[in-house]
Amino acid sequence: MSASRPLSFILAASDQGTLIVNLNDRHAVDSTHAHGVGHQILTNAGYEQSEIDTVLTMLGWLREHRGDGVVALDCGANIGVHTISFARHMTQWGRVIAFEAQERIYYALAGNICLNNLFNARAVYAAVGDRDGTLMIPAPDYNRPGSFGSLELMQSERTENIGQPIDYRPEAMQPVPLVCLDGLGLPRVDFMKIDVEGMEIAVLDGASDILTRFRPYLLIEHIKTDRKALATRLEALGYRVWVMGMNTLALPADDPCTDKIIQR
Repeated sequence: MSASRPLSFILAASDQGTLIVNLNDRHAVDSTHAHGVGHQILTNAGYEQSEIDTVLTMLGWLREHRGDGVVALDCGANIGVHTISFARHMTQWGRVIAFEAQERIYYALAGNICLNNLFNARAVYAAVGDRDGTLMIPAPDYNRPGSFGSLELMQSERTENIGQPIDYRPEAMQPVPLVCLDGLGLPRVDFMKIDVEGMEIAVLDGASDILTRFRPYLLIEHIKTDRKALATRLEALGYRVWVMGMNTLALPADDPCTDKIIQR
C-alpha cells in the first residue's frame, strides 16, 4: 500500500485569474475569523481587490507621466495575486519583477505567472533585504494549516503565530538567496510593493539608490514594523506618507500625480 500524499496545492478559478492555491493557507483565529491569502481566495474568489485597484490606477498615472516601460517590484509576492493583476494591467507597456523567499510558494508564484500567460512578469526566488548573500529561514509544513504569507523569515520577540508551530533553531533553517535591490542594476523602477513581514526597513536600506534616482511610488505593509520609524525614514527621503489600511502609501513629494492620487 502506498503512503498517503496530500493534495495541498490545487487550481482555483478566481476572479483574479486561474491560480495555484494551497488549501491549507489559513489560520483560524477563532470560530468566525480566519486569515491567509489562500483562505481569502477560496472563500471570496479573490484577494484584496480594492487595494489592487488603487495600485492599478497609480500604475496608469505612472505610464501617463513617465511613459511606457513602467517597472513594478513585488517584494514578498506570495503566490502572485498582486503580480498577476499588475502584469495583466500593464500588458505591452510595463513589467513586474516578483520576489518570494519561500521555495514552495515561489513555485506557485512562477506557475501562476505561466498559467496566466504573463510574459511581462518575472519571478525571483529570493528574500529582499539590505545586502546580497544568503539568509537562513524557517520551513513551515505546507500540508498543515497555516497563514504562510504571515511567516516571518527572522524571529523576533513578537513573532506572529501563523497557525502552526515554527522551528527557528539553526539546524531547522534552510538557506535562501538574499538580494539587495540596488545590487540588481535595474535601469528603471516606478512602483514597489513591500510586504516582507518585519523586514520592510531593511528592504528600503537596500534600495536607497533606487529611491533617490527613480522616485518610485511605495506601498509598504507596516503591521510588523515601527510605523513611526518607517514614516520618518520615508519623509527624510522626500516622500509624503499616508496610512492605507495595513499599509503605508508613500509618494514623492515633488511628483505631479501625488495630489491627484490623494484627492481620490
